[in-house]
Amino acid sequence: MEVFGSRRKSSVDAVPTIPLYRSAPELEVRLEDFELYAVSRLRVLKGISDGLSRGKKSNEMENLVKELWKVNMSHPDASEVLNKDIISHFVLRLVYCREEELRKWFLSMETTLFRYRFLNETADAQRALIAEFNLPYKAVSSAEYESLYDKLNQVFRAYSIQSLPTAYTTYYKVPFEQVPDLVASRRVFILKGYAYVAMNQVLSLLVTQYRSLLSKALVLTNRKWTSMIREQEKDRLTPIVEALSTSYLGPDYSQPKDHAEISLKDINQIAKSSFPLCMRHLFDKLREDHHLKHGGRMQLGLFLKGVGLKLDDALAFWKSEFSRKVGAERFDKEYAYGIRHNYGKEGKRTDYTPFSCQKIISSTPGVGDHHGCPYRHFSEENLRAALNKMGVSNRALEDVMDKVRNRHYQLACTLTFEAVHGISYDQGVNHPNQYFSDSQIFLESKLTGTEKN
Repeated sequence: MEVFGSRRKSSVDAVPTIPLYRSAPELEVRLEDFELYAVSRLRVLKGISDGLSRGKKSNEMENLVKELWKVNMSHPDASEVLNKDIISHFVLRLVYCREEELRKWFLSMETTLFRYRFLNETADAQRALIAEFNLPYKAVSSAEYESLYDKLNQVFRAYSIQSLPTAYTTYYKVPFEQVPDLVASRRVFILKGYAYVAMNQVLSLLVTQYRSLLSKALVLTNRKWTSMIREQEKDRLTPIVEALSTSYLGPDYSQPKDHAEISLKDINQIAKSSFPLCMRHLFDKLREDHHLKHGGRMQLGLFLKGVGLKLDDALAFWKSEFSRKVGAERFDKEYAYGIRHNYGKEGKRTDYTPFSCQKIISSTPGVGDHHGCPYRHFSEENLRAALNKMGVSNRALEDVMDKVRNRHYQLACTLTFEAVHGISYDQGVNHPNQYFSDSQIFLESKLTGTEKN
């Protein structure tokens, strides 16, 4: 796969409905498609990750994947749909091959995507894909099937309201370690190290094979990236590849959306009711210490800009706190410039955007710093105390802590939002300013409803 500025060859040759991505296609890819297609697929994978983290059931995941794929992976030109699928996979393979943690996440999400895409296919398409794998397993003979019928039927009845047909039904003998999900759920009969897998359970074999193929491919891609691609493409593709794994895919909140501005007289109440924990902690520390280090000033300052604090009010707000510790003159000399810079009034006059959850989670606060994500960077004791202060009940708090222990930090924040506001929040928290905006919308609608009653 080669990347070019604008040209594009014709579509790839016909392949099964779900590609196995065994080798990169001989395609010329426009630079803009290289990134756009990858972002589209990344939205699908992150949607899957969120669904799994929220404990969605298999049928719910099947519907979720179908909808995510429809929304993100369609193309105005029907002949380009397959190309978009293949190109996006190989771009993200390049993005996620570079570190062990990235490889694990990508492998898990792509395997899950494969599983539910298979389930959404027609029977003919499923059979074609099974044939494409060329599985090295022999079907159980009719004689062996008859001799084991009672055992096979016993397992079959455990998860089906029907009995296994007495007439010969296709089963495969497979080393049990190759179908771990079927073994874990006790959906197969095991004898002498072999699992007896029914035809309708073959998906488990395919998933195992697919995972193995992709795992090996990621290792090989990493070697190519390290030895050759990274240096060769340092001025063109490398910056895109390195940014995609931590990219935020939602609104940038550089300008306040639904709530045009906040006033200094209301900021204390708004912080208490609608700031996410990361910003509330910074706000409280600023009030307590009358100072924040650079990382904290950036994280809180850009957040406040995004929620509608005007530049003049921002200068007054920060000066009122900092002057109590460093004096008004020193504030004007050393700190006021940075605030004006964040608002695009100094230096290159860049309109800086508030930090996303991903950026905050990936930060590395040092001693004396208060920025970062509390769900990731706080000790358990401090996090519990902070959540109690926000009014999170004991039962909800344990659910939050469970997500934290499993490193689902954004989902932990989502559960906090639900606990504080007493509502379900299915879209999940991806940005502190999203948390604030949706909190304000909910509180205003609640107030309006109370006034009507």
